Amino acid sequence: MDLPNDNFIALSIINTKLRNGGITLSEFCLSEGLDIEDLLKRFESVGYLYCENENAFKPQ
Repeated sequence: MDLPNDNFIALSIINTKLRNGGITLSEFCLSEGLDIEDLLKRFESVGYLYCENENAFKPQ
């Protein structure tokens, strides 16, 4: 999957897919061929962390 360069649009897309797809971030990354560590660092750089309990990226 090619994510948009805009971090907030990419964040919105991923949170929507996690919520609507009923899959974990690990499952999503595996199915889309994305590196989970790269995603975590990318979104952390704009103030968002992955919340496992809510299965979504949330502001710090």
